[in-house]
Amino acid sequence: MENLMLFLELCGTAAFAVAGSITAMKVKADVFGVMVLGIITATGGGVIRDVILGLRPPGAFVNPRYVITAAIVSLGVFLTVYFREKNGKRVPFERLQMFFLYMDSIGLGLFTAYGVIAASQIYGTDNSFLLVFSGVVSGVGGGLLRDMIVDHLPDIFVKHIYALASIAGSVICLWLLRTGLAGTAVYISAAAVVMIRLLAAHYKWNLWKIEHFHD
Repeated sequence: MENLMLFLELCGTAAFAVAGSITAMKVKADVFGVMVLGIITATGGGVIRDVILGLRPPGAFVNPRYVITAAIVSLGVFLTVYFREKNGKRVPFERLQMFFLYMDSIGLGLFTAYGVIAASQIYGTDNSFLLVFSGVVSGVGGGLLRDMIVDHLPDIFVKHIYALASIAGSVICLWLLRTGLAGTAVYISAAAVVMIRLLAAHYKWNLWKIEHFHD
């Protein structure tokens, strides 16, 4: 189980690194900026979660595998796009956006589930608020930092049921843990988050907001 959780966490790290590096390239960051933003997106949520759970120093600073994974993936994404452009083969923006959506959704789902599991391993499953909060912070924290760094209103406040998908996934994961289905909790809850995100993006589901507000 421990090895499986490590594998899934590294998968989530890689997925978020891809999303972060794509955001960095969209704002025309250089290769170092792409790698840094990829690392922050991939590890930021986990760092915030670990601080809240009292794990100090956070896991990302104890074991470099998360930072190394994010750095390698981000560099790989940058070099792929860079050399394609050098050869006159521009990556279609729509395809890049779709890739971002899938990677960001996968990262959100896996990190949401892992955040709930991590909190349950320390504090049990009695404190519902702590476990759900841990899942949501783990899922959205990296993207929140990413968007703030590029001076963009974070997606969790404006776009396609982002944070709500993480909340739903956290609740599902917690329920599965309490019903003795810990072995499937990660898969089902992560899949639920991804499905909600993709459906919301496809059907343009958004929360209510005021479109034309002026002082």
